[in-house]
Amino acid sequence: MGRLKLPTIFAANNKLPTSDPSRQDLLDDKSDATRDGFPYSVLGFLRRFKAGNKIDGGLRTEAEEKVYSWLYALARSDKYLVFEYVRSTERGLSFTEAERRLKENGPNVPLDYSFPSWWHLLWNAFFHPFNIILIVLSVLSYITSDNPNGCIMLVLVFISVSLRFYQEYSSSKAAMRLSELVRCPVKVQRCAGRVVQTELIVQVDQRDIVPGDIVIFEPGDLFPGDVRLLSSKHLVVSQSSLTGESMTTEKTADVREDQSTPLLELKNICFMGTNVVSGSGTGLIVSTGSSTYMSTMFSALGKKKPPDDFETGVRRISYVLIAVMLVVVTIIVLIDYFTSYDLSESILFGISVASALTPQMLPLIVNISLAKGALSMARERCIVKSVTAIRDMGSMDILCIDKTGTLTMNRAIMVSHLDYSGLPKEKVLQFAFLNSYFKTDQKYPLDDAILAFVYTNGYRFQPSKWRKIDEIPFDFIRRRVSVILETKSRAEDRNHQFLDRFMITKGALEEVLKVCSFIEHIDSGAITTLSPEDCQRVLSMAEEISNEGLRTIAVAIKRLKLISWGLHLKPMGVFVAILLTQNRNESVDETSESDMVFLGLITFYDPPKDSAKQALWRLAEKGVKAKVLTGDSLSLAIKVCKEVGIKTAHVITGPELELLDQDSFHETVKRATVLARLTPTQKFRVVKSLQTVGSHVVGFLGDGVNDSLALDAANVGISVDSGASVAKDFADIILLEKDLNVLVAGVEQGRLTFGNTMKYIKMSVIANVGSVLSLLIATLVLKYEPLTPRQLLTQSFLYSVGQIAIPWDKMEEDYVRTPKRWSKKGLPMFILWNGPVCTVCDVATLIFIWSYYNDDNVIDMEFMRSAWFVEGLLMQTLIIHLIRTEKIPFIQEVASWPVICSTVLISAFGIAIPLTPLGQVMGFVYLPFSYFGFLVVLFLGYFTIGQVVKRLYILVYKRWL
Repeated sequence: MGRLKLPTIFAANNKLPTSDPSRQDLLDDKSDATRDGFPYSVLGFLRRFKAGNKIDGGLRTEAEEKVYSWLYALARSDKYLVFEYVRSTERGLSFTEAERRLKENGPNVPLDYSFPSWWHLLWNAFFHPFNIILIVLSVLSYITSDNPNGCIMLVLVFISVSLRFYQEYSSSKAAMRLSELVRCPVKVQRCAGRVVQTELIVQVDQRDIVPGDIVIFEPGDLFPGDVRLLSSKHLVVSQSSLTGESMTTEKTADVREDQSTPLLELKNICFMGTNVVSGSGTGLIVSTGSSTYMSTMFSALGKKKPPDDFETGVRRISYVLIAVMLVVVTIIVLIDYFTSYDLSESILFGISVASALTPQMLPLIVNISLAKGALSMARERCIVKSVTAIRDMGSMDILCIDKTGTLTMNRAIMVSHLDYSGLPKEKVLQFAFLNSYFKTDQKYPLDDAILAFVYTNGYRFQPSKWRKIDEIPFDFIRRRVSVILETKSRAEDRNHQFLDRFMITKGALEEVLKVCSFIEHIDSGAITTLSPEDCQRVLSMAEEISNEGLRTIAVAIKRLKLISWGLHLKPMGVFVAILLTQNRNESVDETSESDMVFLGLITFYDPPKDSAKQALWRLAEKGVKAKVLTGDSLSLAIKVCKEVGIKTAHVITGPELELLDQDSFHETVKRATVLARLTPTQKFRVVKSLQTVGSHVVGFLGDGVNDSLALDAANVGISVDSGASVAKDFADIILLEKDLNVLVAGVEQGRLTFGNTMKYIKMSVIANVGSVLSLLIATLVLKYEPLTPRQLLTQSFLYSVGQIAIPWDKMEEDYVRTPKRWSKKGLPMFILWNGPVCTVCDVATLIFIWSYYNDDNVIDMEFMRSAWFVEGLLMQTLIIHLIRTEKIPFIQEVASWPVICSTVLISAFGIAIPLTPLGQVMGFVYLPFSYFGFLVVLFLGYFTIGQVVKRLYILVYKRWL
């Protein structure tokens, strides 16, 4: 390759540049000339143009397209040509050039993520319209010497801001954990010397790796960037950090791929974050930092999520309350001023009205409801990291789950033992058992499954009659294990015994067939040459078995030389053995695995959990549909889904999704229930498609690094205690048991929390708005304040305290059967229908007092205020019982005992205040029994009218809360 060429292809921000002509040619050359002519190029351009930079679940972003194009171009090129593309040489980079590139590109970290400062997060948590309302009112309360009310408001703001700040701070910090995945020293080939350059092998920190470096890797090493292989020897790589599947993949440098190969199946490309299982080799670093596939895949992690429907709805309520407050409070202040001509008293009364209009307990009620839900889920062995996720679980209508360990037990169960024709034969099982019984290098779950099958089904293979001679352990190159055993054979001559020695091999079907030259027909005992037709028959049978969702391994044997022992009687009666053949201690190695006899197949199955079917049925009953998103094969996923009751009429694989346009992608994701062979990015796109196009609230259950992207994007991210640390960081909920029944309890708790929160919001807004409108009407009629500022604040405080019991209320069974979401038009229409009912009752009270207790058209001011105080407090306290249920309160449905107790206590305290010295200080007087008789009739009428309005509302809008 000659002299070193300086790199001009990597920009300082680690983005994929297009200034380098050679690299730009690669990016433009999507496939070979025979496939990609002008029409294909135009379609590719239009496809990229259509995708844009936004991620909506459809096509890849522009950055992802560049990474894909770059890696495919390198995979299709000769390995010696890639040096030109990254401006390197076969000797590697010089130390000076590597240092220059490091300064130009920056550290090799997988995520270019800037951690937000704490004050920025605190400001975001603080700047909320509801908080601003309470702070302004508290300041005005302090100005008007109403210190207790101002203090209460500030405490509520502190609770709300603190909880929000803690949640955002924790979630933003989680993205930094990804950088720990690839922190390790790397062996790099560098060249040194001015005249005569010498190649040196040095260890470099992963953060200092640059494009153009040649790395040397061995078993256990992590790839520090995207690598184009230069040489490989029996290289086997685990890509579980990207795919989530434990299966390994073989890699080789001596191959040129084509565009049809899925990206993660490219044989000559290794990806950042994956690791070497076995073998060795060298590779050229072609991408580092945020230009790698891993970084592009996780580029959306840690970014702030948009507010959910509930938060958006609360903000809108705040804006509406501000508007109403400005209008109504201004009118009331002006009316009171022109009546009393006392500006300070009018302003204080206006502040009191504004305070009464504000649902002061909303942050406290919401947080208590969520905290109560978190404690309830903790009893179900479920840790809630983000309490708002409980509310989202109540709205969740789609749950995306992985197959392994969630629907299945994540362990192997042996199913059958078949010969080459597909018939069950005991001899196949016998030799598979002996192999598993005597192997000592490492026991795998498949060995345990074979042993368990033999023992539980009563087979007696008598392993005590066999003796182990040697073992060739399993490795990821051969993908098989062999044991050499010997046993005594029968002989007619009693003076001679024969020791049969066998090599028994068990492993992957393709690898076992490679070392087989014969096949045994077990029924007849005949052994014939293994023909290509026999191989094809066995492979076809294995494929059919795989399509049924079963896993297979092959069994083969080889009879070694027979050992004969002569037994002669000596004079003293002692038997001694004389070896007649001199091959007892012959050496055995991997070359001995040849010319073997193929016996048959052992099939296994990862059975579904007993609880999975029941849990999915319970979720479906509650309106939560399950979609399986897995990296496993489609056939295996289909079989498991059929076992647990998930419909498999619409299925698709990841490679097939890649071929769809944007509209077809969304439509396919909408219909599909099983999506197999998905990459992490595809899982992310499926979740985003369901959210943006389908308008669903999506939960995602995953436990691997490959699931982090989908976990972060989902409305409810769910992981397990045994999952990867990064997955747990991005999850909102962590299950201590991987059991879907826990999620059923979470869904119920989420809907209970959402329902109780909506009770308070709708009740408080209706009561507060109705009360303020009534105050406005009363002020216009009476020409004075119907309540003093102190009386109004006391009434508001008692009413607010009485609502603290709402989180402990129960919900009707019908309510928790369907997902619950915030309705944009629901609350305004709810207020328009139900708000006037409260105002009508207040006006009726005003009319009754005016017509029954007036003296020469004059109503005693203290009596009027006492009566208005008691009626208003009882109205706002009892309204919860009308709002909380669709049924008739106190008759068809009764609230929980905490709510009942709270109602009784606050009502009794409100009625008793005018009779106490405290009431006298506040300006109250005794109320006659006739007034309480009127209140009984009033509230009976209120509940009657309210119930009629409720039924009409439900008839029109098909819902209540």
